[in-house]
Amino acid sequence: MAIQVTHTYVATIRNQQQVQSDLDSLGFAAAKLWNIARWTCDRIWGETGTIPEDGPLKAYLKNHERYADRNSQSSQRVIEELAEAFSGWYAKRRNGDDRANPPKYRKNGDDHPRSTVTFKEDGFKHDAKNNRIRLSKGRNLKEHWSDFILCEIETRPDVTIENVGQVKAVWNDSKGEWELHIVCKHEIEAESPGDETAGIDLGISNFAAVSYSTGDHELYPGNALKTDERYFAKEIAKCNSSRSNNALRLRKKRSKRRSHYLHAVTKHIVAECVERGVGTIAVGNLEGIREDDETGEARNWGDRGNEGLHGWAFDRFTNLLTYKAKAEGITVVIVSERDTSKTCSRCGQKRDANRVERGLYVCRECEAVMNADSNGAENIRCRLDQAEKVTLNPRSTEDRSSGRVARPVVNLFRRGEYDHSRGQGTFAEQASSCKPQISQLR
Repeated sequence: MAIQVTHTYVATIRNQQQVQSDLDSLGFAAAKLWNIARWTCDRIWGETGTIPEDGPLKAYLKNHERYADRNSQSSQRVIEELAEAFSGWYAKRRNGDDRANPPKYRKNGDDHPRSTVTFKEDGFKHDAKNNRIRLSKGRNLKEHWSDFILCEIETRPDVTIENVGQVKAVWNDSKGEWELHIVCKHEIEAESPGDETAGIDLGISNFAAVSYSTGDHELYPGNALKTDERYFAKEIAKCNSSRSNNALRLRKKRSKRRSHYLHAVTKHIVAECVERGVGTIAVGNLEGIREDDETGEARNWGDRGNEGLHGWAFDRFTNLLTYKAKAEGITVVIVSERDTSKTCSRCGQKRDANRVERGLYVCRECEAVMNADSNGAENIRCRLDQAEKVTLNPRSTEDRSSGRVARPVVNLFRRGEYDHSRGQGTFAEQASSCKPQISQLR
């Protein structure tokens, strides 16, 4: 089966000195347009109580003189990014995060920072033979009608740049120079590894619990992610200003470490699915998880719980998992996870009291003892096909307190031995089994 996947490659610009001033002009212009669009949203918000969507906002600003500082599609993308930032803010507010703030103006003191500039189909031309990419200037920044920016690029030796769909000019603070992020489309052959299924339950203590139809269960603790969140929150609080260069550097470093963690866990899960012949993965839909079932209002999970909930990166996890699984011929399906934490995956009884503590699920009906997150993951997996749900005889003499569901494999995130500062690492199986300790229940 042929499928289309996208890869983003980072290219250095060899003629940095020749093109930096032109790229600076585009980056500053993108920040200006963002601020103009942000001011326009403020004004409309004050008059109507609503934020305009990107379509009307683009139509309104199309004739503004700053709109023509970049290629038309590049200007459109700036406004789309602002609309996406507002949507993210809406989602956090709906989920009860009172600390979430709307997108801010882009300023560095009295100056505009170098914002990322996106070039779509008609904004660039790729010369594969000479390793060059030609970028369009806006009408206002051209000295003559054929003026453009010609970047000589260099990538890793094992990378082939072809079928380019989009190019982003990104300012790298650590290197003090511009680089190009090149998005390429590739068509690959990918066959499904098999007919087995897997279910994934996402949470706080265990970031991901995976249940396989083969009977195996795995946990991916989120302790490394939470440790990073607490550490960087304290370090940022020590800064003189939340907008200082040091605070900005810490936020970027935290974001990179979080991204690496998500890449590592999704890569490990997909590799396990391929090895086990899994063709379909079910992921629980967390929409509304912060809402109370009865009132629909934001649920109070306590200070630590709310902090963890609002820091979840589940949408990003699902997106990463989807594209990595797609490359292996695996389908990812989003299913409802309502009541999956209350329902016994063995007999189907639904009871709040069955979850006696975090990490422990004891069914009063069939006497099954399980890890609570593994139980939720199994329920999510079974929702791919309700016929797969197995109902056991609660009077059976079989000991259900043992097995993989009670003692799932735990994969710990281990930092790289020689690169602790960047937080890079992989997942490795923990030697000891995790709770629940069955002896405590007898």
